[in-house]
Amino acid sequence: MSFFVFASLILMLMQAAIGLWLYFIFPSVGWKIPALALPVLLTALMRWSMAYTRTHYGTLESIAYYLAYAYAGLVFIVFFIVMFFAVLQGICGLLHIQAKTILGPVSLLCMLAAASAALYGGLRQPEIKHIDITIPGAPEMTLAVISDSHLGEGVSLARFKKALSRIRKQQPDALLVLGDLFEYGMNRKKYAQALANFQTKYGSFGVFGNHEYYVGYDNSDEFFRLAGIQRLDNEILTLPNGLQLIGVNDIRTTHVTAQQIDHLLQKTDPGRARILLSHQPLLTDVAAEHRIPLMLSGHTHNGQIFPFNLFVKHVYPYIYGLYETGAQSKIYVTSGMFYWGIPLRFLAPAEIPILHIQGHD
Repeated sequence: MSFFVFASLILMLMQAAIGLWLYFIFPSVGWKIPALALPVLLTALMRWSMAYTRTHYGTLESIAYYLAYAYAGLVFIVFFIVMFFAVLQGICGLLHIQAKTILGPVSLLCMLAAASAALYGGLRQPEIKHIDITIPGAPEMTLAVISDSHLGEGVSLARFKKALSRIRKQQPDALLVLGDLFEYGMNRKKYAQALANFQTKYGSFGVFGNHEYYVGYDNSDEFFRLAGIQRLDNEILTLPNGLQLIGVNDIRTTHVTAQQIDHLLQKTDPGRARILLSHQPLLTDVAAEHRIPLMLSGHTHNGQIFPFNLFVKHVYPYIYGLYETGAQSKIYVTSGMFYWGIPLRFLAPAEIPILHIQGHD
């Protein structure tokens, strides 16, 4: 609860700063009173909508969900644009340069451009991203990766089915799910059925993310079963072609330790090609010590909206893309299939990685 109070206070201050900047650059419009009063009203309405749509589902509720979360994201983006131009205005003032008449309209254009780009980024289908990975001794195969889809109230069933149809065209040999799959909302079983209908040569395999625990372990476990996803609960599974999949539970939520990962990886066969599935890109050093050729993670969303990724990178150094974690180890961190909460993507596109595994260069 304290987090939401703190977040609401920050959003109110951000809105006030935006309003005061608008009053400063366009004083004749009369922004002064709204700049101070509207943030309180809008924040209260936004927080009520967020809470209400977690327990009430329907068309109107989906619209309220979208508007509330989109507004919060746009406030975040516009605030940093305002701060940039306010600093620029301050520098011009110190240098006795009259730039207000130029900076005002330019800042407004930047706000509109950034808001449009963020809205479009949230609405567009995730990019299909092809990645060639060499794992010594691995069988040649294609793997599709789904992570951080956060299905339900924020992502429609039709939109999810369209994304699955695009993955199907890639003809993957297996589907790997890295967690944060379903949140809350209508048509829960229909989302699961859409995944169950997604057939591949070897099947679907996955691990829980932190949100699987937030929405309830039993509910999430049932959803995975209905979706036909074989969950790896700190387990190792060998596919018929010899590839070993190692799946760990969400590291932070279930307090998985380096010793537990070490113990699990000791049970793997170093002579086989191995891929480690972990929702959060953590404990990569342990995987590197065991020379795990490839670790797959999500969770970071690559920040989802710039400049939030600059803050996320301080917590997760491996925030997005392919990294070398050791002499014979790599990690690929995906930016996620859709989004969490805020239905926007700004300078951090959503994606569906398609991994082309090869045994030799």
